Amino acid sequence: MSDKVREKVVYARYLVKSYDGFEAVKGVNMEVYRGNCLGLLGPNGAGKTSIVKMICGFSPVTSGKLEVFGENIMSRGRSIKGRIGVVPQEDNLDQELTVRQNLIVYASYFRMKKALALKRSDEILEFMDLTEKSREVVDNLSGGLKRRLTIGRALINNPELLILDEPTTGLDPYARHLVWQRLRKLKEAGTTILLTTHYLEEAEQLCDMLVVIYRGKVLEQGTPQELVDRHVGQEVLELGIASEHYDSLLNGCEEMVKGSQTLGDDVLLFTNHGRELSRLVSQKAAELGLTINYRRLRASNLEDVFLKLTGESLDEESSGNLQ
Repeated sequence: MSDKVREKVVYARYLVKSYDGFEAVKGVNMEVYRGNCLGLLGPNGAGKTSIVKMICGFSPVTSGKLEVFGENIMSRGRSIKGRIGVVPQEDNLDQELTVRQNLIVYASYFRMKKALALKRSDEILEFMDLTEKSREVVDNLSGGLKRRLTIGRALINNPELLILDEPTTGLDPYARHLVWQRLRKLKEAGTTILLTTHYLEEAEQLCDMLVVIYRGKVLEQGTPQELVDRHVGQEVLELGIASEHYDSLLNGCEEMVKGSQTLGDDVLLFTNHGRELSRLVSQKAAELGLTINYRRLRASNLEDVFLKLTGESLDEESSGNLQ
């Protein structure tokens, strides 16, 4: 791998963030490499947004080391901010201005000359497929169009690092996939991306690396496929059977199971030997006179990894935002 790819754009060691004595971030270590997309994956209250706010320079570091572009965010925040683009969790556009005016006004914050601001605005409108909406007042736009404009606005200064906090929360599937498409193009063009998400498909679609955050701590790091292989294997056997029968049902099959988790009235068995395990479980149930009310063999995913690591599912709602 080239030196350019391995250059650390973000480097955090023992990063802590406290609010009135409450530690929201508890000694996090992480790196974001140039040209890659790193995802912070976790549920509500995990500490994802607190980490992002510190990287953006919006919130001071309580303790630990945090460097962006090799510089200390605490002492070099002004110069660093000029090299990043930030997409907050909730859109904070100027509702009374047009789409194009939002971009031009935002360009002025970077002391961009008018001619360049107009040029960049037109380029972004085309890139985000918003040219036909350029004269539309923002207040009249759909949620998906507003989100695309918010992402486009963050690109006005050609950022080296694009930071997105839950970029597709609340979007319909079409709008979500369109945003993913644009983010993939940015990454292909060399933009480094850091995003927080609780959408598993989003993490799988976009991220080269994942950092699983839970209650302010890093539980795991790796590529999406590495995390699946390491913790749950390739398949999940879902069984509807009373949990008290679990041990006897798996007697003799333990080597095939990478782990298990109770979910409601089901038991999830993580494995690389799904069909064989299913056959042996059925055979054992018949021998013991046990009834399996439900059975399903499926491919494993990041939800299973998170479930095994925490015993909880990722929430469908997110909380907190970048101001």
